[in-house]
Amino acid sequence: MSSAREGELRLRDAVQRAIRDAAARQAAPVVLIDGPSGAGKSSLADVLVADWPGDATPRLVRMDDLYPGWGGLDAGSVAVGWDLLRPLRASGAGRWRQWDWTADAPAGWHTVDGRAPLIVEGCGTLAMANVALADLALWLDADDALRKERALARDGLSFVTHWDQWQHDFERYVERERPRDNASLVLDVTDWPLDTARQRALRANVGT
Repeated sequence: MSSAREGELRLRDAVQRAIRDAAARQAAPVVLIDGPSGAGKSSLADVLVADWPGDATPRLVRMDDLYPGWGGLDAGSVAVGWDLLRPLRASGAGRWRQWDWTADAPAGWHTVDGRAPLIVEGCGTLAMANVALADLALWLDADDALRKERALARDGLSFVTHWDQWQHDFERYVERERPRDNASLVLDVTDWPLDTARQRALRANVGT
């Protein structure tokens, strides 16, 4: 077995153990996934939804759906804690407001109850106040050049023009909130394919 394959299996095993432990402590755990753009947060979230232990199907909230525009990292980080995580813990139900990127305006609210596991992925999730409301906090590291290539390939020209601003805001967030230090588990996924059925289907479509 190649060293890359062994490394991938070790990472998957570490994540699966962390998920099982969280699910054993809490029937409907809250899992937060953070890290820089292009590190693989969305892909890891897809893997967790597909491979979640037992019969439960986690709800997945992507921060990209609620940031209020390209300058909205900090606002999104606060909103996911204040509107979703805090009331979810206090009353068993929270909500989050979608952002309409085309209209550049707020859209509808989405309600989330506490009867099933919840995964929230995206930059800004591991702010200190948010981690205090979660059962598992994952931080992803990846090679800077590789993650930029991934992020720009995924989001295209719209991200190219905003990359520097987003990076600046993200670095300020990291300095203020120390999200990597807040994590329950830190993973370097530079060499981890994070392959999912959705990604394989996308590649197949591109090739047709």
